[in-house]
Amino acid sequence: MTADRTAITAVNSAKTFRQRVSTWIATHDVGPWIILAVCLLLLPLSLPRVALSDEVQYYAYLRSVYFDGDLDFRNEYTYFAAQGLRFGDTAVRDALLREDAVNPNPETGLLRNVAPVGSAILWAPGLILADGVVLLANSFGASIPRDGYSQPYILGATMMTVLYCALGLQLTYRLARRFSDDFAATVATLTVFLASPLVFYSYIAMPWSHANGFFLFALFLTFWMRHWGRPGERSLGMWLLLGLVGGLMVITREQLGLLLIIPALEALAQYRNLLRRRDWPAAARQFGRHGAFLLMLILAIIPQLLAYQVLNGQPTPSSTVSGKLIWTSPNFFNTLIDPGRGAFLWAPVLAIGLLGLIRLGRKDIWLAVLLLAGFLAQTYINGAFGTTWHLRRAFGFRRLIECTPIFVLGLAALIHWLRPQIGIWPILLAAGLLIYWNAGLIAQWTLLRTAIREELIWGDMLYWQFVEVPRQIIDKIGALIFDRCRLMTNQNC
Repeated sequence: MTADRTAITAVNSAKTFRQRVSTWIATHDVGPWIILAVCLLLLPLSLPRVALSDEVQYYAYLRSVYFDGDLDFRNEYTYFAAQGLRFGDTAVRDALLREDAVNPNPETGLLRNVAPVGSAILWAPGLILADGVVLLANSFGASIPRDGYSQPYILGATMMTVLYCALGLQLTYRLARRFSDDFAATVATLTVFLASPLVFYSYIAMPWSHANGFFLFALFLTFWMRHWGRPGERSLGMWLLLGLVGGLMVITREQLGLLLIIPALEALAQYRNLLRRRDWPAAARQFGRHGAFLLMLILAIIPQLLAYQVLNGQPTPSSTVSGKLIWTSPNFFNTLIDPGRGAFLWAPVLAIGLLGLIRLGRKDIWLAVLLLAGFLAQTYINGAFGTTWHLRRAFGFRRLIECTPIFVLGLAALIHWLRPQIGIWPILLAAGLLIYWNAGLIAQWTLLRTAIREELIWGDMLYWQFVEVPRQIIDKIGALIFDRCRLMTNQNC
């Protein structure tokens, strides 16, 4: 009898526990925790290194200013070029140390750096923390080189990229949550993250600017949408904060300045309404706040202008960058649908997310239009790169990564609409297929068939994705987990 009562009590306790868990899940958002768990689970697959020429330029700002107090990058370029040559990789030497008509700059005598300074600023806390760890470890007898090149420094900078990606995903989830339920916001956020180049440029090609730019745009939208539909209620302090974040966006990736078309169009519509009502005091008040926004924006980009002045002898980018642009954007559509390099073919989830803006428009047409305008502005500038629009040898079309919040908001609205009609499992299956497609391309690009670094190879793509990739990855699983760097062309880890 006692045993029966004990068993009944145990069963009731288990039911009570399940009920409490179910109640908690029903009344709390679990999405942020799931997103955080995914970010942490991916860490063992990360590749914290600085090896490629663009990566070296981003990191060189941070290392040179912190350790040398200058913007003379010859020692940084020479060091990383030598690391590449150890493995037969001449890319850094050829790209950064090769002398030509503008390198070194004839006015300043300094080697060029076409990377913006924003990522170095964002990574600075990680490098400073790493320097403190090195000093502490050396005080206890360790002999870690305190030079900005040893692994603690590289790890400190690259892990900041993961941190900004994780923060950007949390902010993006919260934005999507404004218009959809927890399920839709969670699935949309994780699907766009894992089925697009964002995951690659956060965990594999870590010292790039894309995850940082994504975080800043998500942060900008978070502040901006705090008073969405009530722009007159944004305080002077909020406009100054928006100016600061907007400026950081610009000096992290210059093209992100075009995303400011979103608040600009909102402001124009507001002025039209105020002038129609002849509300001159409100118009003047808003004009003053917008002026403060622009002033803060200009102040925030001063570090970039100063860097240009030191490097180029004038506060403008190197001619090797500005000379690439064709303002008619002849490759506008190629950036999206080119068979070999188009963004929508590398990552179909982007096209689906963009299509979802139609559903978002059913709830808020003006917001959907503004987000679409931001996407179109980014596509325009990408198509304006006359000779490098295709981003050949990059993984996917990386220049749209910063638009991730736009795609997530659209996809979340679409999932929120579809779920009552088709249920959860078809949505999860579709999300899984999109993620698998991206994972297969990552496996091909990094390890198995590097020819797709030039462009997608469609003739036997499905065979590779569903047969060769699983088979070969299983054979390489040990190296993939324990010695990932050895699988890369340049093994500098």
